[in-house]
Amino acid sequence: MIPADPEALDSLAAEHVLGTLDAREAAEVARAIPFNAPLREAAAAWEARLAPLAGLSLPEAPPAELWDRIEASLAARGSAPAGPLRPSRLWKAWAAGATAVAAGLAAFLILRPAEPARMMTVLLTSRDQPAWLVESEGGGLRLASLNPRAVEPGRVQQLWALPPGATAPISLGLIPASGQASVAPGLVRPQPGMLIEITLEPPGGSPTGRPTGPILFIGRLAPARPS
Repeated sequence: MIPADPEALDSLAAEHVLGTLDAREAAEVARAIPFNAPLREAAAAWEARLAPLAGLSLPEAPPAELWDRIEASLAARGSAPAGPLRPSRLWKAWAAGATAVAAGLAAFLILRPAEPARMMTVLLTSRDQPAWLVESEGGGLRLASLNPRAVEPGRVQQLWALPPGATAPISLGLIPASGQASVAPGLVRPQPGMLIEITLEPPGGSPTGRPTGPILFIGRLAPARPS
């Protein structure tokens, strides 16, 4: 499976670092890296390029109401005895508490609305350099610059999406100078294979509703899998 062609090898290393390979492919690449110097060097280069992505994943705390339900379930079973517990009673008390916690977690997982599959892509330059990270977020998209660069004076960058089967790209708006942008749900539905691109346009954006300037960055959305 490990290709000898340098371009294909580099693409495989990029997918491995991004975590978009399936489990079998990822395991095969992981086994090959210690013995394949070109693959190892390509993976290390991609890790260095994509290091800024590590700061974009924020920790998420469980909803406050989950702990309230767990505490209520425990309180409903009565308070613990004041004296020391014998081993058998300690086990029963622990089991009762664990059951209540499990029940609370199960209820949370069952009642929680199903989240859409997370997708992402890294938009590349014409020289295959990573420039932007695009992630699906709550039915919309989030865009973050990996390598901020100045825009040509008197021009703006415009974001576009081309869903599979569509004949013309859809404008997702202009990209602010901050290099951070969000696309609200409803404007476009993120889906695997959707082409995402950024073009250079006149002030105010494309006057035709279609890309008129050169494509600066391009990529395709793919399901995000854990590495």
